[in-house]
Amino acid sequence: MADDVTYSSYLDLDSILSAQHPGSDAHDEMLFIIVHQASELWLKLCLHELTAARDCIAADTLRPAFKMLARVARTQGQLIQSWDVLSTMTPHDYSTIRPHLGGSSGFQSAQYRMMEFLLGGRNPDMVTMHEATPQVATGLREELTRRSIYGETIALLAQRGFAIPEGVLNRDLGAAWKHSAAVEAAWAQIYRDPQTHWDLYELAEKLVDLEYHFQRWRFGHLKTVERIIGFKRGTGGTPGVPYLAGVLKQAFFPELLSVRTAL
Repeated sequence: MADDVTYSSYLDLDSILSAQHPGSDAHDEMLFIIVHQASELWLKLCLHELTAARDCIAADTLRPAFKMLARVARTQGQLIQSWDVLSTMTPHDYSTIRPHLGGSSGFQSAQYRMMEFLLGGRNPDMVTMHEATPQVATGLREELTRRSIYGETIALLAQRGFAIPEGVLNRDLGAAWKHSAAVEAAWAQIYRDPQTHWDLYELAEKLVDLEYHFQRWRFGHLKTVERIIGFKRGTGGTPGVPYLAGVLKQAFFPELLSVRTAL
């Protein structure tokens, strides 16, 4: 019964607050664990909102999608701020924890990868590291068979009468998005006459917000890693800072960035 529900039972706090299991006596390991656990919870909310927003875009019901996408942008703000907390860890602090991390790495976050896939940053090879968890690998592969949130947006532009080539609409869903001059031209029409296409104009700006905040998150990650471990390799075997610098150059919605030059 609802009368039996307490704050603790509703939030399952016993499970959440007992989910921290430091592998060392290092004081800062609790910080390291909680920052990453909290980030996974925020990622779970992002996935919840982005999945629903994609459905709304596919159904051409954009007003609910705007609220969902705005909420994701605010949630990304929480993820960005988490780097400020983690950056209070010094190189010495981290060196006392690192031997206990083994090969674990944030690079292995399935939810982060799913968010990338949802936004359109797709590389099927990235599923390989999740093969040890078949359910996760299957979910990621299934996502690669669906249009990304940007793919659904471009399909909506075609449905609204913009000249989107069939090759763009029927592209390989599992591949990374490639810039299309025709898609950029469609966005240019919208940006030059926002009053006529206001909901699409607003949708474009909501997507730009997502891109902007995601890149801020990536930059925060890079600078935090650089501050704590310098240019050492990551625990998961990645090159560390050079890898993070490389992904900063990747764009989910390239035409929404290039159109600004064209206007």
